[in-house]
Amino acid sequence: MPFTIIRNDITKVTADAIVNAANSSLLGGGGVDGAIHRAAGPKLLEECRLLGGCEPGDAKLTKGYDMDCKWIIHTVGPVWQDGSMGEPELLKTCYRNSLSIAKEKKCKSIAFPLISTGVYGYPKDKALEVAVSVISEFLSENDMDVTLVVFDREALVASTEKFGVIQQYINDRFAVEQDDSRKRKIAIFGKRKGGHAAAAAVSEMHIEDMFEAAEAQNYSLVGNTTLPAASLQDIVEKPDETFSEFLLRLIDIKGMTDVETYKKANIDRKLFSKIRSDKNYKPKKQTAVAFAIALELDLPDTKDLLEKAGYALSRSLKFDLIIRYFIENHNYNIYEINEALFAFDQTLIGA
Repeated sequence: MPFTIIRNDITKVTADAIVNAANSSLLGGGGVDGAIHRAAGPKLLEECRLLGGCEPGDAKLTKGYDMDCKWIIHTVGPVWQDGSMGEPELLKTCYRNSLSIAKEKKCKSIAFPLISTGVYGYPKDKALEVAVSVISEFLSENDMDVTLVVFDREALVASTEKFGVIQQYINDRFAVEQDDSRKRKIAIFGKRKGGHAAAAAVSEMHIEDMFEAAEAQNYSLVGNTTLPAASLQDIVEKPDETFSEFLLRLIDIKGMTDVETYKKANIDRKLFSKIRSDKNYKPKKQTAVAFAIALELDLPDTKDLLEKAGYALSRSLKFDLIIRYFIENHNYNIYEINEALFAFDQTLIGA
């Protein structure tokens, strides 16, 4: 995947280049810096002694030694004061310089820690915003698999106020959905059993019992009506447009190029080629959602695209509600959406 956020120990991650949040001496320290030095072994320290230190914002390269990477890129982040001392721009420079070195060395993959958020005290939510901003800017013009490794997801989420709005949205929709669902199913079942009096009589029944009763009578619960099952033969004899065909038509309608589409969707080029060449390609749900976001579809069109792949966008799943929140608020920044999905421990969208 071009850009993903994971919770892990960065010394356990495999990539062409691993970024070390170093101190200016480059001779090791605490946190990520110390962990990388221990994992890479004593030869790393020997090479670092020859580099003459590193200024904040700069980045220097060494071999990976005993770590599962070819290179270690050492960068020195800013010490947080109050945000008015140039810390954001200095932190951006750390990411840009590290990415520049990785590109120069023709790395296909790179893994970053959340730079400066340890003893340097940079607020985790603000550091995440900087990382996502610089990485997404880089990926708009370059191809590289970039992984942001967050060791303590709970601390990140706790420090991030903006996710509180999303949590409230989720809570509100859960409450409404549960209430509406119960009323709707009670009304449907009561109608079959004799009207409002019967509906009241079954108001305390478990929803599962209602469905079992309906199934016993060969009913389908759809909205406020009962519908007979569709003929399988009719469906097979009238094949609909496939996901791939529909997606490619939408791309043409939106006037976008293939490159624009898969980059905005955070999709690997090879995967997009498979989708384009196989009209019966069956994507994962997060892949289908990513294309809906890239194409900036509204909710009805998003549902149509997902339906072509055999999925729905419900009002009762946390993943789906987060996607709904961003679409309803016309925010189609896939990296910000993935920040939120990561914060709520959901699968990220993209390849």
